[in-house]
Amino acid sequence: MGRNRDLVFEACRPETDLPFTEAEFADRLRRIRARMDAAGVDVLWLMSPESLYYVSGYTCIWYQAQSPRSWPATSGIAIHRDRDDFILFDTPSEAVMCRYVTCAKDVRIFPMGGRRDGLGFIIDELTAEGWLGTGVLGMELRNYRPNPVISRRFQDAFEGAGMRVADATDIVREVRWIKSPAEIACLEKAAEIADIGFRAARDAIRPGVTELDVHAEMTYAMGKAGGETAALILPVNSGMKANCGHAAPGRRAIRAGEQVNIDISGVYNRYHANAGRAFFVGEPPKDVLDYHKLSWGVFDVIDGILRPGLPVAELVATTRAYYEEVGIWSDAGWVGGYELGLAFPPDWVGAYVYEMTDTDSERVFEPGTIVNFESQFYAPRMAGITYYVDTLLFKEDKALRPLTFEPKLVVVDG
Repeated sequence: MGRNRDLVFEACRPETDLPFTEAEFADRLRRIRARMDAAGVDVLWLMSPESLYYVSGYTCIWYQAQSPRSWPATSGIAIHRDRDDFILFDTPSEAVMCRYVTCAKDVRIFPMGGRRDGLGFIIDELTAEGWLGTGVLGMELRNYRPNPVISRRFQDAFEGAGMRVADATDIVREVRWIKSPAEIACLEKAAEIADIGFRAARDAIRPGVTELDVHAEMTYAMGKAGGETAALILPVNSGMKANCGHAAPGRRAIRAGEQVNIDISGVYNRYHANAGRAFFVGEPPKDVLDYHKLSWGVFDVIDGILRPGLPVAELVATTRAYYEEVGIWSDAGWVGGYELGLAFPPDWVGAYVYEMTDTDSERVFEPGTIVNFESQFYAPRMAGITYYVDTLLFKEDKALRPLTFEPKLVVVDG
């Protein structure tokens, strides 16, 4: 009975496929434990896809985020601030996967009888290790996985095991703010992939093709270049839809005389480089083109101040002053940016966001950080939002916009 299954569980060990070295993962764990110590957290329980990946390399296609009640999300990672290793818990279905996509040395698989709900097993194992019984246990209470009901079950179980539960969502998020050289290399590769996507979109846009046609071509091109599925649906919005920031691509046929807005994140090892570009099918009206020039002109201003250690307040004040000087500020849609980097569906927007009101911010863009900058204004004739978004990457020796597909209105044959 079960001989084939037992053989798989005991002997199937695919070649390891880790995105980073074990030394990189060890450094991440060290910094997380230091942050736990500073926050007074004894045990950290992680369940968000980003955290599982950041700590171990864990990558999966299904996280039980919206699963039936009988299949609750229970896989996760436990970290103790005084231990040199972490424990990865998962279902039997992922036992083989855990062997080749993670650096985990201590993997504990739920018993077959409780394969879908490992909460009791997790509590028993951590208690036997001496990790529970007293102290503070941190959970990622502001993340979508697990949902509120399952999160409450975990909190009750940990409290029942003698722990005081605290919100520790920001521990891993804050550690992730500064990227290592290996992460920066992924981000630069992601920018190259985004460039490929924009070139494919430019070549695909013409009257009669649908938004989904363009979406398919740019997605195919990025996939052929080694790009992964982005953490958001990539918008392709034409005509009046170009006045929407977050509409999904549809079956609408693109027409001559229309603007087409596209938002792309190139993705490499789950690291995202984000950019938005506007296209016009045929010759754009002069007033529309002139207005777009004012919107994309902000990037010349940004290039003039871009440097490692740039204060957020300086970026905000300088760009807003430009918009007010050229007279378009009153038509702003959204201007600002947010942290980029590691992301899984359903969101690539990072934990940190800055807006044009952040004139008193004391934060700086240290070396190793990455954000985007969005310049979105409502153009004349309801032609569409001036959809110019670019990535700002801050390295040790320089800061740059790593994409080469420039933020300008791209005119295609109409």
